[in-house]
Amino acid sequence: MKRFLTTLVILTTLLGSAGAVWAQDFNKGLKAAQSGDFATALKEWTPLAEQGDASAQNNLGLMYRNGNGVTQDYAEAAKWFRKAAEQGNAEAQTNLGLMYEKGAGVTQDDAEAAKWFRKASEQGNARAQLGLGWMYSKGEGVSQDYAEAVKWYRKAAEQGIALAQYNLGGMYYKGNGVLQDMIAAHMWFNIAAANGDGDAAKNRDIAAGELSSADIVEAQKRAKRCMASDYKDCD
Repeated sequence: MKRFLTTLVILTTLLGSAGAVWAQDFNKGLKAAQSGDFATALKEWTPLAEQGDASAQNNLGLMYRNGNGVTQDYAEAAKWFRKAAEQGNAEAQTNLGLMYEKGAGVTQDDAEAAKWFRKASEQGNARAQLGLGWMYSKGEGVSQDYAEAVKWYRKAAEQGIALAQYNLGGMYYKGNGVLQDMIAAHMWFNIAAANGDGDAAKNRDIAAGELSSADIVEAQKRAKRCMASDYKDCD
């Protein structure tokens, strides 16, 4: 099994009802950031963040986290992620969880990481669900619980996260938290491979070595049906 995603995501919408002027400023900053003009993004987002806009706070945190237009400063990044996270912003909660998991800008603390991943996961954030699944699978910050790991991996997998699909395949392959099921393992590895996971094809083929030809055909049919249904028909 592999660790969870560490990519941090810029929010592309202004949350709440800040008004047309704020939205205009936010979008100006967004357009600038997307074109690589981080100086303008910083200029537009800083006042919004200081006035309490959670989306701007999260994005400002990203700039400090990545050193975009500013000197890289993990502590400053964590500060802005926290301000947004405490307002219930799921992306910021996920990002703050990643900072705690890595010990970047804050003291490394698995329990805090799990806490923030859980808050974001309960709002449906797929990256957080993947992270929470990982923590349950390893017993980091929470009591090890394979069934909980499967639950959260599956939620993320059904949102198209290839790494969650890969990890879910691993749970079925080993029989951790679920009954061992090589057909399901093959299916999820196959889906993860189709979605770009670099290791999934190898593990799919390992699982295939433990299946009959008829079972491989069945696994392939399930994978096709699962993806065609947008992950709503995967059993």
